[in-house]
Amino acid sequence: MNNNEFDIPKKLKSLSQNLVWMSESDYPFDVFIWSNQELKEFNTHNLLEKTNHSLKAPVKILQIDNFFQSATTEKDWYDDEERETAKKYQTLLETLKQNLDHIQVYKIGEVEIDVYIVGQLKSGDWVGLSTKTVET
Repeated sequence: MNNNEFDIPKKLKSLSQNLVWMSESDYPFDVFIWSNQELKEFNTHNLLEKTNHSLKAPVKILQIDNFFQSATTEKDWYDDEERETAKKYQTLLETLKQNLDHIQVYKIGEVEIDVYIVGQLKSGDWVGLSTKTVET
């Protein structure tokens, strides 16, 4: 499956637009693109600066499969809608993994946590999804 790189952010937007990340509150996903001109090297420090967080903010880095595990796992007791949602998350996860390199999930902050799922396109640009999660 050889996608045009410019289609990948659009594809991520369409795959995530009806999904919400469920925690104590539900939050939608936003798609972002950072060119490799504005972000030569991707690291935690640069991410915090780029997203206007304090450089002292706590950051947790997760593997993408671990982050999405609860959303992509179908439970026996799921109804049709819940199964459909799990399938949408599976498709989103596969699309991220097929099209982006060096994918990591960054959780910034405590309680109300900003989440950035970031990977790199072949062009060198950084693309991903952001959302929030509430963990008390």
